[in-house]
Amino acid sequence: MKNFQVMRILGILIVGLVFTANAYADKRSYVWTYEYLTMPKGMMELEYYFTTKVPDGSRLNTNTMQHQIELEYGITNRWDVAIYQRFKQTNRSKGSGIRYDGFKLRTRYRIGEKGDYLLDPLLYFEYIRGEDFSKPDVLEGKLILAKDIGNFNFAYNQIIKQEAEHGGLTENEYAFAAGYRVSPQFGFGIESKGNYTEDKYYLGPTVSFSKGKMWFALGCAFALNRESDDIQTRLIVGRFF
Repeated sequence: MKNFQVMRILGILIVGLVFTANAYADKRSYVWTYEYLTMPKGMMELEYYFTTKVPDGSRLNTNTMQHQIELEYGITNRWDVAIYQRFKQTNRSKGSGIRYDGFKLRTRYRIGEKGDYLLDPLLYFEYIRGEDFSKPDVLEGKLILAKDIGNFNFAYNQIIKQEAEHGGLTENEYAFAAGYRVSPQFGFGIESKGNYTEDKYYLGPTVSFSKGKMWFALGCAFALNRESDDIQTRLIVGRFF
C-alpha cells in the first residue's frame, strides 16, 4: 500500500474519532498500563494510538512511529472484546516509509467488582498477527491488579508473550503506574515499564485530560539502561459511543 493511501485512511479514522456523534468520555489515566476497566455492555469505543520510539536521543530524525486503531465492544459489564489494525512508519536519514503492520484481537474480563478484593483483578488475553506471515503468531496474557484510594490510583500489569510455535520465544514484561486525579477532567501520574527478557526498562510521566466527548492520555518514557530506546512517547485519543 502506498504511503499516501495509508496516511489517508489514518486521517479519515482520526477525523471520525473527533466528530463521531453521541459519544461519551471513557477516560484512561495511563498509556502503557491497563487499569481495572472494561467496556460497558452494549457500548463501543474507537481509539487511536500514536507511539514513537527513538533509539538514540542525539539522532531524533531516526525513529519509528506506530499507528494503531482499536474498535472495542462490551459483551457484558465485565467482559469486552476489541480488534486493532496497526501501521508502522520508520524514519531514517535515507528516507521514510509507512506500511501495514498486522492486526490484534483482544479480550478482557474483570473478576468481581471494585472493592471485592484487596486488589481489583482483571484478565487480559491477546492474539497478535503480524504483516509478515512467515513469522509466528504471538499470544499475550496479562494479569492486571489495580486499586483506587480516594483520588489516588495504582495499577500493575504482569505480562507474558509467547510465540505460537514449538520452541517459540517467550518474553516476560511488566507495566506499573501510580497517579492522582486532580479533577474529573484532569489527572497525572508516573509509569514504569520493562522487558525482563530483553533487559529494557523505562520510567516517565503521564497526563490525562477530557473535554466534552473526548479524552486524551499522553505519556513519555525515558530509558533506565543502555539496552533501551532513549525515548518513547505515546498519545491515545478515545471516543465512547
